[in-house]
Amino acid sequence: MSDTPSPAPAISVRELVVAYGDRRALDGVSLAVPQGTVVGLLGPNGSGKSTLLSVIAGLRPPQQGEVRVLGEGRRPARRRRVGVVFQESCLDPLMTLHETLWLHGRLFGLGGATLRRRIEELLEGFGLAERAREAVRTLSGGLRRRLELARALLPSPDVLLLDEPTTGLDPDSRRAFWELLRGTAAPPTEVGGMAGEPRSRGLSVRGRGLTILLATNDVQEAERECDTVAFLYHGRLVAQGTPAELKKGLRHDSVRIECIDGKAAALGSAVAGWPGVGRVTSADAVLHVTVDDASAFVPRLFQTAAEAVHAIRIEPSTLEDAYFELTGASVSAPEGEGTA
Repeated sequence: MSDTPSPAPAISVRELVVAYGDRRALDGVSLAVPQGTVVGLLGPNGSGKSTLLSVIAGLRPPQQGEVRVLGEGRRPARRRRVGVVFQESCLDPLMTLHETLWLHGRLFGLGGATLRRRIEELLEGFGLAERAREAVRTLSGGLRRRLELARALLPSPDVLLLDEPTTGLDPDSRRAFWELLRGTAAPPTEVGGMAGEPRSRGLSVRGRGLTILLATNDVQEAERECDTVAFLYHGRLVAQGTPAELKKGLRHDSVRIECIDGKAAALGSAVAGWPGVGRVTSADAVLHVTVDDASAFVPRLFQTAAEAVHAIRIEPSTLEDAYFELTGASVSAPEGEGTA
């Protein structure tokens, strides 16, 4: 057994409280983010994700609690070590791509050959070099997100905060965004002589991994991209672990039923009382049912209501199911709204 102490977390949040009037956006949140990992904050809109990121970035003071980024507690010093991609675009549409990066670099104290080299590297690496002298307003949504990511990485931050960075992007643009983040990740290494050990998928920055904290309500994005995920609900952290750990113990299969027009509501009411049925939700003509055993549920479904079913798909349990088990709420529905 090694006596070497574990490295301090890149981000340490203790008993954080932020209130807007009588409403607590963050209600005693504590969170530790290991260095070089990708950690997701998963929860519906209104759960406190953006508020937490703004406090970590040093943009908002908490009413109570403590935040430290790589040991630094002071907000001005903390901001120098953090890159942020905001939920809403804050690019100047009249500036060129090169001007956007140059201004950001100057604000962070970069200049001369160092700044020119960083701008060239990022524009080339993100496939934007040919558009460098064009105005931001000419870019598609996906290319704007690339530019925002390049701007956040320009000062070589130690921590990168992503606030729902792929919201509104088409699937190809979402995939391209994450490929940019994963593209410079270090190759797999052997730890203690054993291959296949868990490793960071963060960007390689100055010889070590960049720590990424991602706020999202996209379950697939969280499962695919994050080493660990923290569930936020009503400003509280209710669980944290790897996607596999959070789903461990779920007895449910996930059954998605495409219904004949007008049949979803009646079918949902009918199956809700069957033994072994958990959550029943509907969206348009699609019914989503979690069950203990799909091999028992599906035959009974066709025996009793085949005329209402257009198609059916059985999937493993997801983080959406785990979140619902813990909170009774859906990740995709804003807080305060119930599920069907």
